[in-house]
Amino acid sequence: MTSRLLARCALRSMVLPLVMAATGCKRGGEAAGDADKTPAAVVGVETVVVGKGPFTETLGALGTVVPRPGHVAALSAPQPARISRVLVSSGQHITEGEPLVELDQTPFRAATQAADAALAAAEKANERQQRLATEGIVPRKDAEQAAAEVAKARGDAANARRAEQLSVIRSPLGGVITRMTAVLGATADVGQPLVEVSDPAAVDILLNVTPSDAARIRRGAKVSLAAGQNASGDPLGIGSVIDVGGTVDTSSRSVNVRVQAPTTRRPLRLSETIYGDIAVAVHPSAITVPLEALVPDGEDFKVFVVDTAGRAHERKVSVGGRTDKAAEITQGLTAGERVVTYGAYGVSDSAKVVPAKQAAAPQTQEKP
Repeated sequence: MTSRLLARCALRSMVLPLVMAATGCKRGGEAAGDADKTPAAVVGVETVVVGKGPFTETLGALGTVVPRPGHVAALSAPQPARISRVLVSSGQHITEGEPLVELDQTPFRAATQAADAALAAAEKANERQQRLATEGIVPRKDAEQAAAEVAKARGDAANARRAEQLSVIRSPLGGVITRMTAVLGATADVGQPLVEVSDPAAVDILLNVTPSDAARIRRGAKVSLAAGQNASGDPLGIGSVIDVGGTVDTSSRSVNVRVQAPTTRRPLRLSETIYGDIAVAVHPSAITVPLEALVPDGEDFKVFVVDTAGRAHERKVSVGGRTDKAAEITQGLTAGERVVTYGAYGVSDSAKVVPAKQAAAPQTQEKP
């Protein structure tokens, strides 16, 4: 009996450590699994406290610098003629009245001489008919016909002299040659513009927007202008919308928005590419976040809100208007909350985040 009891005690003393060891391994495995599920800390992010205040919703559009209506001239030949001289080139600055293109003078001078001769003959015939009609020799209607022929001859002579003057095409305004199609020796047609002159001091910006965006733009709206293809270009100043096109361009399927900028930081160049941020709405009290805080979530967006313990929690938000730098949040955030901006794409839900200032701690080297 005693020997059996001793054997049981010995067995228990051997089994108990094994059970405890197995239990410890199980708990350790569960702890390790939980540790694997915990998101790794994200170092070097940037955060910002959500603010509330006035927000101007803008609409970005590309366009070009164009001449202002009334300050551009397209010049053509008064009648078909051969081009004998081309005196300027595209891009050249010219003054008012300066000769640009000269047509062959021979047909114009001949036409002027013939018109003057016809006028002289008509005047003599009219004098004779008027005298004879006064004396009663010819009917009065013959005198009236002679007077009409004189009037016609004078008109023909005036037109011939004017055509001869226009055979040397001169600029009606000072400016820059923006287009030149005249070719030496070629025949110029009446409906073919040979040269275009624009005043570089009177220009507008013509922005292109979609028809749906055009419906949101109003005359007088402010436009922030920048040189180049986007808002990061050289700032030029603030303009205002003076007209929104009423038709859709058949080639680009866009609507023209004409912007006038009375003063800019530098002179605008004709045909220069300009980017404009058009103010389409102003919200006096809006919650906004930087654009980099928005993370796509399917067709929606989410942000990462940082709690007091430094953990980031994802939260779906509704986005309203935008600018090139910020977005209006209409639902999902309140003022005073802190969200992740730079580095938001690398953050997962409940991850510990370390702001850039904390992550970039100075490193010291031991002195020898």
